[in-house]
Amino acid sequence: MSIIELTDVYFTRGERRILQDVQLKVNQGEHWVVLGKNGSGKTTILEMINGYLFPTSGSVRVLDNLYGTVDLREVRKHIGYISQSLLEKLTLRDPVWEVVATGEYGYLRFYEIIPQEVEDKARAMLAEVRLSHVADQPLGTLSQGERKKVMLARSLMTDPSILILDEPCSGLDLYEREQLLQSVNDLGKRNLTMVYVTHHIEEIVPAFTHIALIQQGRVLAQGEKHKVLSAELLHNAYEVPVTIEWVNERPWIRVI
Repeated sequence: MSIIELTDVYFTRGERRILQDVQLKVNQGEHWVVLGKNGSGKTTILEMINGYLFPTSGSVRVLDNLYGTVDLREVRKHIGYISQSLLEKLTLRDPVWEVVATGEYGYLRFYEIIPQEVEDKARAMLAEVRLSHVADQPLGTLSQGERKKVMLARSLMTDPSILILDEPCSGLDLYEREQLLQSVNDLGKRNLTMVYVTHHIEEIVPAFTHIALIQQGRVLAQGEKHKVLSAELLHNAYEVPVTIEWVNERPWIRVI
């Protein structure tokens, strides 16, 4: 069953063509990484899956909903989304559990009494990402890595069918990155489809099954990760000669 399908997608902004002839099909049971250099069009693809951008031509179908013919607000209820721009909209003085609880309704902040069952659910989500100990602290007291994990817990409140992560490890140190990636890898056991955008190959944890390699708005290659993550294809995409080594189902590169 197809979960996400982009067909013949082109996207232009002014005189600039950002995406061209994008074909992408994500099936149930798969977890994808959209990989490529900065400015290659990765985030634009995510914005289209979320229905925040529409192709200049071509079609986008998500969870069997053809965009342009459906109420996108209803579709988005089944999509969890983690991005730096969303994190910046949240209120730093709110307690962490309350920030997570806003995900139940898609709010940025509560201005009403929060049902006890929603608070309990938020605390359970924090336990799942190993942050129960900060549940009552203000969001602003947390490190960048902890805030990203709060966003992860928030995105799980509605039990989404799709979880989209836009460069979630950006700005994190090595320890915080590995802590967040462990939580992401654990999500591979849940009944959802992950789409993860990055330009760092070492963030591809074992849970991910497929790669879409983007170069200048085109899909250079896509498919099972061991087939796409070759030295030749990575050289073409990043214009840097590399070797690749797999350790415990996780790829690591070395520049030649």
